[in-house]
Amino acid sequence: MASQTRTVRSGASGDAHRTSHGSANARKTSTGPAGARRNHRAPKNKKDPKRKHKGLWWKILLGVIGGIIVLGIALFAYLYATTDIPQPEKIALAEKTTVYYNDGTTPIGSFSEQNREIVNCATLPDYVGNAIVASEDRSFWTNKGIDITGMARALYNNLTKGTRQGGSTITQQYAERYYLGETTSYSGKIREAILAMKIANSQDKSEVLCNYMNTIYLGRGAYGIQAAAQAYFGKDAKDLTPSEAAMIAGIIPAPSTWDPAVNPKQAEKRFDRVVGIMKDDGYLTAQQAADAKFPEVKEYVPSNDYAGPTGYILSTVETELTNNKAFTKDELETGGYKVITTLDKTMQDRIQQVGDERPEGMPETLQIGGIAVDQSSGSVRAMYAGQDYLKQQLNNATQSTFQPGSTMKPFGLIGAAQDDVSFSTLFNGNSPERFETTPGTFAEVPNALGISWGTINLNQATANSVNTVFMNVNEHLTPKRYAQIAHDAGITGDIQEDTLYNILGINSLTVWDLAQGHSTIANNGTKNTLHLVDRVTKADKDMYKANPEPKKVFDENVCALTQHAMLGTTTYGTAAGVSSQLGRPVAGKSGTANDETAASFVGYTPQLMNVWAIWNPGENGENLVVPAFAGYGVSSTGYPAHLFSEFMSTAVADMPVEQFPTAVDNGKIGGPDGDWGLGGSRAPSTNQGQNTVTPSESPSESASQSASPTQNASPSQTANDKPTSEPQQPAQPTPEPTQPAQPTTEPTPPAQPTQPDTQPTTEPQQQSGQ
Repeated sequence: MASQTRTVRSGASGDAHRTSHGSANARKTSTGPAGARRNHRAPKNKKDPKRKHKGLWWKILLGVIGGIIVLGIALFAYLYATTDIPQPEKIALAEKTTVYYNDGTTPIGSFSEQNREIVNCATLPDYVGNAIVASEDRSFWTNKGIDITGMARALYNNLTKGTRQGGSTITQQYAERYYLGETTSYSGKIREAILAMKIANSQDKSEVLCNYMNTIYLGRGAYGIQAAAQAYFGKDAKDLTPSEAAMIAGIIPAPSTWDPAVNPKQAEKRFDRVVGIMKDDGYLTAQQAADAKFPEVKEYVPSNDYAGPTGYILSTVETELTNNKAFTKDELETGGYKVITTLDKTMQDRIQQVGDERPEGMPETLQIGGIAVDQSSGSVRAMYAGQDYLKQQLNNATQSTFQPGSTMKPFGLIGAAQDDVSFSTLFNGNSPERFETTPGTFAEVPNALGISWGTINLNQATANSVNTVFMNVNEHLTPKRYAQIAHDAGITGDIQEDTLYNILGINSLTVWDLAQGHSTIANNGTKNTLHLVDRVTKADKDMYKANPEPKKVFDENVCALTQHAMLGTTTYGTAAGVSSQLGRPVAGKSGTANDETAASFVGYTPQLMNVWAIWNPGENGENLVVPAFAGYGVSSTGYPAHLFSEFMSTAVADMPVEQFPTAVDNGKIGGPDGDWGLGGSRAPSTNQGQNTVTPSESPSESASQSASPTQNASPSQTANDKPTSEPQQPAQPTPEPTQPAQPTTEPTPPAQPTQPDTQPTTEPQQQSGQ
């Protein structure tokens, strides 16, 4: 068949042609079998097939939409007909959340006891209920239980912004919280809306509002308007002023976090909003609104559930779950969850007993913090945060800070091992030594008690906490690199990057943070996020599971070398005797803060880590010197090690004795460039090859250790680790019966007393924390 648009030629010569669509009067023609022209103009009464198909698709689409609407109406009718409204006495009251030890059956405590008192709403001034209406649902008195516009807006925001907006009326909130439980799924919201509509059609608005006011959670453990009036103002709900009612109503969406005692700015902002709406909607006159002033609330006293050490655990659990966005504070207080912690009850009881001991002479102001960690998983097994939460809310394990001193030195060992420096490299351990502590600034840096240790290696410098050696180490690492290593290990606190002193622990940290960093070394280079909560369940359904986010940050052998150096601390170093007391290898490091204001100890076996710290805050928050007490030497450096031994002696009693991994010291004497310590020229000739150091060996000792270290400064001139074998005297290195792992080719003469550098310093001598 010919095309409807074509070129027609006339005559044999083809001297004329035209297109059929060239003229408005052109007709579509073709030549039939007999050569006659046929008219192809469609009859006027014949329908276009394309238009026919187009109309059919519209009908199909409208049919589908209509079917969906019919099905929706039928489903709604079915759900509406089958949804029952519980009787008022069957209202599901909010459940308290209970926290358990790691066995999942032994309770620790609950977040909130139900503090509720039902009142007759007829006794309340109208402005009490209307304040809640103004805050939560301005259309309450006229809507049918749901707000279609609000729900659509909330749905849009949830889909586009990832929020958890509810768009709920007072009736929906009432249905959600006290008939259905928390409903966050879309199907749950549909059920909630249907129930709200049915409630609105079967209950008087005043009844709905009254039931809502008697059951809503309003913070401070208070459920209902009567309990809230007592909690915030110490009066009955019937005696609330318009301002007091507006304040309570304003914080309903987040009562725990918008409590005026917690967030006064937000509470006042919400108060102003409610008062403004009450005036606009006619619940308050212009004069009443002008007279409304933000009311003064009473001091909040936590319930007895938080008395003693329990409050520290509950508050830490709550903080952990809210900080990681798993739950809100209000959800935890009202959700009826079962929180299973990582705490071992036996260990927790023991750590509390050890921390609560107050030896004779210990200042009453002295604070103690402690923590026990399973480094293989990041699980906190026990925590000493204080004696009584109701007397002091500041948690000594997670919130209070202190200068950790020399407990920060092992992160410098990590850097040395990463740079292929043999731990048998010899350093100048004399005191004092001069360093450029910050660019252009020089200072004399002393050792603890001014002791000159002579020529020693990194293992000996770690055991005896020799400042001058580690300042030399930090010169090579640089303070910025050192800080990065500590942060890589998991420490989140600030560490100065512009001073060599950062390796001496001059920046304040928490016990938790210090344990987090050392747990990575103890776990052979894999960092696990420390956590107190293992899982959260409800009705045997898992609602939350801890994720320690294991991450490999250090090489295993690098950590093994550091662990091996720390073994010397507990055998012949600043915490000599700890290892023998426990009857097993213990890696440890002690520390004393700047100006002797704090002391700490980090120690661990392959199965368990334990960290302790003591500090002495003044009345105005200033740091006071920790004095000698109960025979525990200058600055009581040995007391944290004593706490460690007391706790660990029972904590690991039933654990098998395990050895630390074998360390292979394949680094170079003096480092790759031979410029670390005394350099490669002082190296034993036998040390250029690989050296295997087993955990059962003592750290190698150079010939210089056969002589006693010399003391060149008075204790008052330094603030460093104090050897603890004699409370007031520096401990002498104990000769080992075995031969040194790497004998020197050139014996070093005994260390002699050194004279301070006569060159003047350009800054005052730092009392660096150790």
